[in-house]
Amino acid sequence: MSDYTGDVTSGGPAAVRDLPALTVTKVSVGPFDNNAYLLESKATGTRVLIDAAADPATLLTLTGDRLDAVITTHQHGDHWQALGDVVAATGATTYAGREDADGIPVPTANAVDDGDRVRVGDIELEAIHLVGHTPGSIALLYRDPTGIPHLFTGDCLFPGGVGNTWKDPEKFTSLYDGVVVKIFDRLPDETWVYPGHGKDTTLGAERPHLVEWRERGW
Repeated sequence: MSDYTGDVTSGGPAAVRDLPALTVTKVSVGPFDNNAYLLESKATGTRVLIDAAADPATLLTLTGDRLDAVITTHQHGDHWQALGDVVAATGATTYAGREDADGIPVPTANAVDDGDRVRVGDIELEAIHLVGHTPGSIALLYRDPTGIPHLFTGDCLFPGGVGNTWKDPEKFTSLYDGVVVKIFDRLPDETWVYPGHGKDTTLGAERPHLVEWRERGW
């Protein structure tokens, strides 16, 4: 395993993780310290950006003028502030969860449903629809053929809990149950979690706290 930790700061250097078939580059941008992730195929050079959150100049420096797709994890504005500029500069194809697409001002070319395989060149990600933080949030699962699973969770799962549901019990229950059933019940402890803000984690680090999260309601 490389020395990648996933610790980045806004305005600071990117963190680069070298996987057998992909390079994952993480950068923090903008006033809300959003994480953006660039996935690049080693075989073909295909590039996919997850969340063009802010600071288009930073993201375009990262991607260059060749970007194949941008996937937006959900409709909250801090996750798409740079989307229009990035798409205009690169011509990248846009993807987002179907129920959130109308809330993103840049048109979504491909609306994504639960369980869909998002295939961009030789990069394949599984969409996991999670309801509660927004109606159409998606997490994106990359199954490394020779290594651990990698999960990009947007604002649905962080170190220490699920995403914000604004003290709404119904939304919390929906998000919590979705995260447990669709993520923790399906994926192993070594699954690496890349959230929309802050530090990375693993499912194994978070699993012992699931009952605590349910009992506190956030």
